[in-house]
Amino acid sequence: MAQANDNFIMLPTVDFCFKELMQNENVRKGFIAALLGRPPEEIQETTLIPTALLPENEDDKLGVLDVAVLLKDGTQLDLEMQVIYFAYWTNRVLFYLGRMYTGQLKKGDSYNKLKKCIHVSILNFIHFTEDKKCYHKIAFCDTKTGIPYTDLMELHILELKKLPEKALNEEGIIRWMRFFSGKTREDFREMAETDKYIKEAFGELEKLSADDRKRLEYEAREKAMRDYNCLMDSAQELELKQGLEQGLQQGLQQGLQEGLQQGLQEGLQVKIKEHTQKMLNRGMSPAEIADLLDEDPQLIASIAEELQNGAAN
Repeated sequence: MAQANDNFIMLPTVDFCFKELMQNENVRKGFIAALLGRPPEEIQETTLIPTALLPENEDDKLGVLDVAVLLKDGTQLDLEMQVIYFAYWTNRVLFYLGRMYTGQLKKGDSYNKLKKCIHVSILNFIHFTEDKKCYHKIAFCDTKTGIPYTDLMELHILELKKLPEKALNEEGIIRWMRFFSGKTREDFREMAETDKYIKEAFGELEKLSADDRKRLEYEAREKAMRDYNCLMDSAQELELKQGLEQGLQQGLQQGLQEGLQQGLQEGLQVKIKEHTQKMLNRGMSPAEIADLLDEDPQLIASIAEELQNGAAN
């Protein structure tokens, strides 16, 4: 068993931990109630649907851990914690939502059997760069009038990196997002005081963290995610070097020293800006980006500010 003085605590942003937390019916009920904007007492039943750990493609060794839930009224939810930046997230969630919706019918079934399907993305990176809202609820509507067309398919996107400063009387979904974003036992303990369902989630988190077998599974998953991130970072560094080489080649072709310097500088600046944007989208800070790219922190901070201001305009 874990030592009594071991202050280790699992983090819900690791999808293994999130999935384990959602095995607890009360935790599941509290979170889903917050998502749907309903009192937890109205959520009468939340049944887990078995899901498989499937890779995105043949080369993907990381795979996907999601939580599928069926409500008493037939509504299906797919809950997914994603900490690693994913360039085509919109395409991906639409694919999974469509598959969830069409998968309800068997051959010969009537369309009136189709029930509401909701895909919930809990992202530890920035997906919507054009605004500062941390929670988006997306559904079909008339683009001219804004009148809802149907609520049979919904996307809920929670961006943990965009959480605002703490305020009094925060809505339930924001409290849950703060809990999922916790980094220390004290963070989780503080959030547990705000909601009885979050308190139960904290208790479950402590039990999971004290379980040696669960801890080994958690650490294996965490290592896989770390290795994947390192692989992506290495690929970005290689791309940056290729950008420098391209700039050098362009300068040489111009045959002038001035052209050489200009080509190098332009190639470097463009690539640095591209990589800064990608890493900001992944939730990295300017200081972390500067360290990874081995660049002047002030330069990266300036580029980050320029990119963020451009997105806001």
